[in-house]
Amino acid sequence: MNEKSGTRTHDLPTPQLIAEFMKTGWAPSPLEGITPSTVIPFCESRREILSKKYPGIRLILPAGSAKVRSNDTDYRFRPHTAFAYFTGITGSDALPDSVLILEPNDAGHEALLFVHPRSARDTDDFYRDAKHGEFWVGRRMTVEETELRYGIPVRHIDSVSEFLSDEKEALIVRGEDRSLDKQIEKRKKKEAEFLTTVSEMRLIKDNFEIAEMQKAVDATNRGFADMVRVLPAAIQVPRGERIIEGAFFGRARLEGNDIGYDTIAASGSHACILHWIKNDGDVLPGDLILIDAGIEVESFYTADITRTLPVNGKFSPAQRIICKLVYEAQRAGIAAVKPGASFRDFHNAAQKVLAEGLAELGVLPISAEESLKPDAGLHRRWTVHGTGHMLGMDVHDCAHAREDQYPKAILKPGMVLTVEPGIYIHPDDELFPIEYRGIGVRIEDDVVVTETGCRVLSSNLPSHPDEVEVWMSNLLRG
Repeated sequence: MNEKSGTRTHDLPTPQLIAEFMKTGWAPSPLEGITPSTVIPFCESRREILSKKYPGIRLILPAGSAKVRSNDTDYRFRPHTAFAYFTGITGSDALPDSVLILEPNDAGHEALLFVHPRSARDTDDFYRDAKHGEFWVGRRMTVEETELRYGIPVRHIDSVSEFLSDEKEALIVRGEDRSLDKQIEKRKKKEAEFLTTVSEMRLIKDNFEIAEMQKAVDATNRGFADMVRVLPAAIQVPRGERIIEGAFFGRARLEGNDIGYDTIAASGSHACILHWIKNDGDVLPGDLILIDAGIEVESFYTADITRTLPVNGKFSPAQRIICKLVYEAQRAGIAAVKPGASFRDFHNAAQKVLAEGLAELGVLPISAEESLKPDAGLHRRWTVHGTGHMLGMDVHDCAHAREDQYPKAILKPGMVLTVEPGIYIHPDDELFPIEYRGIGVRIEDDVVVTETGCRVLSSNLPSHPDEVEVWMSNLLRG
């Protein structure tokens, strides 16, 4: 695709006669009912905090560009998280190549939003430009409509290059927009610190964020119910895991912007592959299916939930033992999530239960107490990953935060994280009796740290084996 014109090699030529004809006969079509977004005051507060950290410095937060999937076909656009966090722009309004600039002034900074607005009917862009044209990608908001919706002064993206030409001292989230990167002098250390700052600001969620995450969790709960309902259909066809995956994607697109990450629909021993996203396996009665899925709502906040379900609705004795062990480990982990605790405390609490359970099953060559020592960890053969991570706009949120602010942090009210212990017994693991081999179980919930402990956002989705069986029976019967 020609980046400047938005035309492609196989597009038809446009004679002058039709070009002139296309400019005529169009009625005004303003968007009706646009109201200021409820996120505006929260974003203003976020920008004010960021402004105070960088007095006198121009701050540049690109949305990023569309990413090519194949030739001239792009992936569905999702803006950079920092851009979304500081503008509040939602999925349906987010445009490639947009940029938020915080321009320094005597009062701190002025926010300026540069976008590619609606293509006017007096040009040929609206029907010829396959990248931006309204006939190709749909109605965009005008500059004025965008200003009203998000409460930020808006300018046409075509003016951004000239705006930045004065070479004022600036910091940019680099790597998201090549044209902007070329204009801004590279300051590797300062830019890394800037990325860390915008990442750490998301560690404590405000009330708007927590409400959006609850919305994402609630939609995800309904997506899990959808997946249970299609289990009978998944059993009937090859690659039934994709029936499960497809059911969840439908819910994500109905209620949200997209899936927050590729759905894991891992039936049988595929559940032992931690990031199984091929989802090309059969779904067989008698097996478990581990489903790790989350809906990203329009504000880009995502849920991240895992349940391990019996395909036929009933756990076998061996499956139940492993599920109960993981369930108890998760209960211990959740109980350890509270203000003042270390981020590692809930992991350690869950690991203690898992190590003791594995010792009781007779597979540990040493005691649980010995295995839990830092220089041992033999129980981790069956539970190799950490027990949780920060959650928010990114499924693994705040990834650029400093070590003392994340993996070695003290938990504070407003932090949102996952608690997700698991046990994975590969089919060739001869340390377990044969009836356990090929069982993989993970239970994952999303929790917000409160003043006194934590609240499980996903508590409405059953996780105890007994409750799971009743829940599945009711869904399949209905």
